[in-house]
Amino acid sequence: MRRADRLFQIIQILRRSTRPVTAVALAEELEVSKRTVYRDVADLIGQRVPVEGEAGFGYVLGAGYDMPPLMLTPDEVEAVVLGAQWVANRADKVLANAALDVVAKLAAVLPEHLRIFVAEPSVGAEPSLEVQEEDIDSSMIRSAIRSGEGILMRYRSEAGEETERTIWPVLLGYAETSQLLIAWCELRGDFRHFRIERIMQMETLSEGIGINQRELRRRWGRWRAEHL
Repeated sequence: MRRADRLFQIIQILRRSTRPVTAVALAEELEVSKRTVYRDVADLIGQRVPVEGEAGFGYVLGAGYDMPPLMLTPDEVEAVVLGAQWVANRADKVLANAALDVVAKLAAVLPEHLRIFVAEPSVGAEPSLEVQEEDIDSSMIRSAIRSGEGILMRYRSEAGEETERTIWPVLLGYAETSQLLIAWCELRGDFRHFRIERIMQMETLSEGIGINQRELRRRWGRWRAEHL
């Protein structure tokens, strides 16, 4: 890897991390020595890139740092295409169409030598073997999560029991053949996973859930660490 590419990659690694990244971790991902990492970080700081931290503790990228737009690499292009293929085959229609739009936009702005990685990528997502018709609008759930609204729903358990629940949605998860809604359930007083195909009726609550969405997600993170 060229030194310029390596410096750029260090910035990318720090940018995507929410915690300090150690020199050891950087060295392993870049496949270089720790000494090389120390030297590269020093060079970045010398170029006024706001890398903060020190050896033994880890490095973070200063808040507000903005790097000029740079062209994607072939691996990055194929990663986007692979993800879009998976979403187009498994998500609700709105997200599926959005994934196809992303690929079309990507192909339109890429230079000629990179378009081959969109048209003929070396990776591919297998089409879903089981496509389920949706009775529930998943885009409504995603909108409720974004806006911090609660949901009132009628839910059928695996045993066939029907209950009415008020939930605070956290995340809509996609598996190979199913979708799971992760939410705080007022009826159970705890976080629960609900299968979308078992939701019989649903409506959003305009008054909101009464808690910051970021805090709700933090609480779910703690719950997940304790239970999973």
